[in-house]
Amino acid sequence: MEKKLLLQEDDYLQKVKEISMMRDAQKLKMILGKLSWKILTMLYEKEMYPLEIARQLGVHEQKVYYHIRKLVKAGAITVKREEKKKGATAKYYKTVSPAFGIEFPQGYKTIQNLTSLSIDEQIRRFFKEFVDHKGTLQGKIVVGSPTPHGPFKTSARDGHYAAHLTLFLGQFATMPAEFAIKLDIDVKAEKEEKNHLILVGGPGTNLLTQEINEYLPVRFNMQSSDRGFLLGGLLSKKTSRVYTTDATGLLAKIVNPWDTTNRIIVLAGNKAVGTKACVLALTNFWKKTLQEYRGEDTFATVIQGFDLDGDGKVDSIEVME
Repeated sequence: MEKKLLLQEDDYLQKVKEISMMRDAQKLKMILGKLSWKILTMLYEKEMYPLEIARQLGVHEQKVYYHIRKLVKAGAITVKREEKKKGATAKYYKTVSPAFGIEFPQGYKTIQNLTSLSIDEQIRRFFKEFVDHKGTLQGKIVVGSPTPHGPFKTSARDGHYAAHLTLFLGQFATMPAEFAIKLDIDVKAEKEEKNHLILVGGPGTNLLTQEINEYLPVRFNMQSSDRGFLLGGLLSKKTSRVYTTDATGLLAKIVNPWDTTNRIIVLAGNKAVGTKACVLALTNFWKKTLQEYRGEDTFATVIQGFDLDGDGKVDSIEVME
């Protein structure tokens, strides 16, 4: 009897069970009788010998032996061990598989990996321009440089959140041959702004986020001062609300202003903790985060991060608008 794997989707988890495939109608008939099925179910739970089964079911031992022989002939059970009992040998039987099924030869579909089945259509639509027809990630994931740079002379502390994002993308996209994650200063130096871009980090640490800020539906309030630039939180064009808390951030998708055939996704917070909240919003809570997304070219939502378990780290989010 041929064995395969049965895949069960359970939210974010993929569970696999071994299944024995039956293509012989006569063998299938042997295991589908009422008593045969009861015996098969018992033998899945644990190894048992016929007299023990007969006692539990309240039927004659010979009747159990008859069905045991049928199940052995069908290949559904086998002897797992033998034991001496009162001068006789008791054979303990067990099912050969935790599941049985019938199969038609056609109908298989190719998938990149098992995990990809759990990613629903909404998240695929959000990243549709970033994955080609072969399933390969397109464009660059851009993080701020960890060395002082830009008008704020800041050192990025949120670049490692890109690793969490990349692991998430790996569920439904394969990595390109060229390294996918780049520093903002390298992307500018190599003039790669015209690619599809995923920007991680706010305008204080990521130069690319700073340069597209004016195109964002919810933008960062950057003000000039005698000390350079000051950040005054997030300002929504839609509601005119201002969000200033550190754990607040912006998740947006817009047309790339340097090349309108490409797209830019932004995950940026007022501070590093806000960027983390946006990454969590897209990777752990995308159903809540993208419930209003309909495939439009311009999309933006404000994310507020929360520490629900009180360990000092953001672990949950709310969509503010």
